[in-house]
Amino acid sequence: MQFLVRRALSLVFVLFSLTFLTFMVGRLVPGDPIQVLMGARRDPVTYARLRHQYGLDQPLLTQYVAYAGGLVRGDFGLSFRYEGRPVRDLIAQGIPVSIKVGGIALLLSLALGIPLGLIAALRRESLVDHAITGVTLALYAIPSFVLIPILWAMNLALYRAGYPSLPQAGWGKPEHYVLPVLTLAAANVGYMARLTRSATLEIVASDFIRTAYAKGLHNSTIIGRHVLKNALLPILTLLGPATAALVTGAFVIENLFNIPGIGRIAVEAIGQRDYPIIQGTTVILGVAIVVMNTITDILYRVVDPRITLAE
Repeated sequence: MQFLVRRALSLVFVLFSLTFLTFMVGRLVPGDPIQVLMGARRDPVTYARLRHQYGLDQPLLTQYVAYAGGLVRGDFGLSFRYEGRPVRDLIAQGIPVSIKVGGIALLLSLALGIPLGLIAALRRESLVDHAITGVTLALYAIPSFVLIPILWAMNLALYRAGYPSLPQAGWGKPEHYVLPVLTLAAANVGYMARLTRSATLEIVASDFIRTAYAKGLHNSTIIGRHVLKNALLPILTLLGPATAALVTGAFVIENLFNIPGIGRIAVEAIGQRDYPIIQGTTVILGVAIVVMNTITDILYRVVDPRITLAE
């Protein structure tokens, strides 16, 4: 209970920091969102009316207090770009899309990274180990903005060779998931595989594993019950950073693949200086990372009961 209370308090602090910094940075950087909204029009009356409508004619502290008060009630404010449409509705449309893409990418990272790392460790210094290590290192090292053109080129080559190809961009069909998910998952697969390999090698060299072999336990029992279970702890530490990587990666992936997720909404809002959307997406993404870190800590206790969350 103390652990959950502390995490709830930390969430409040994180939200305050995120909202305050995002709010102030957005207001202090050069540019005028109302002028962006009006475009080429030069109507002082309309300009003054819109500034008053969105509260931009108030002192900064007054604006922030009003925004924070609305945030407590679940009100993220009104969008500038979409002419008064509630930000909550816009975010609600993008969140399910981002969760689907990011969730599948995370599951794919776990499903590929852990087995690959385990196989590499159990076949240490073999050709298999060197191959897996080389491939996973490449996946981890290649940035997404470099990997995407490579995937597009491979997809185009398949099309020109007469094979079925995948959509380069778009949304709405199952095949639209493939390229974005592969791009998002690539770096995490590489990192998880390398982390699993390192953790497994350390555990295999432990005294209790040698004792298990000396007792005549079957190899699959030792690997499944002792090696893999103990190797999960360092892997769990990666879930929080992996979630953060997926969140930040979504800003690039969703825009390049034309996916209507929260990352694309945020990037478009930045270009249009749509403060309410920028602040709303920042809050949602910050909460997602804090919640995922909390779940990770709870999973520590599930995997290893010796760990106490109150520490």
